[in-house]
Amino acid sequence: MKRKTVRTLSLIVCTFTYLLVGAAVFDALESDKEMKTRDMLKKIEMSLLTKYNVSEQDYLRLTHAITFKIPHKAGRQWKFAGAFFFASTVITTIGYGHSTPRTIGGKIFCMFYALAGIPLGLVMFQSVGERLNTFFAFVIRHIKKALKLKKRQRSVR
Repeated sequence: MKRKTVRTLSLIVCTFTYLLVGAAVFDALESDKEMKTRDMLKKIEMSLLTKYNVSEQDYLRLTHAITFKIPHKAGRQWKFAGAFFFASTVITTIGYGHSTPRTIGGKIFCMFYALAGIPLGLVMFQSVGERLNTFFAFVIRHIKKALKLKKRQRSVR
């Protein structure tokens, strides 16, 4: 295997491992806070049901309407899959904004995680881009050869 291909594969593995570690740390740091918030919201829900004498069915309809309106808030955000998604948005600098760490530890970790992860992601994507460029140049060259197309002469200015 060529040296550049090995470099690209090792960068991909390194970036993926970095994402897995980041997801695990975000899960550990943010999951408890999310569960406490959900418990608090459940208590508020029960309080509203009794205070305003809302039927269970009407409350479920209202909950589904709100969840449908704001789909990214549905479900547990900081379990491993959600944390992995967040870690990938951090190192790619996409930053959708609807997922943010709530704890001080999560915010501090996020800053240092981005500090190392963004350059790693950039180098990895650049290396993958080089490999794709080489691959497509190879394919195009063979297609031209198969179709017996002549090479274009380039003018030098």
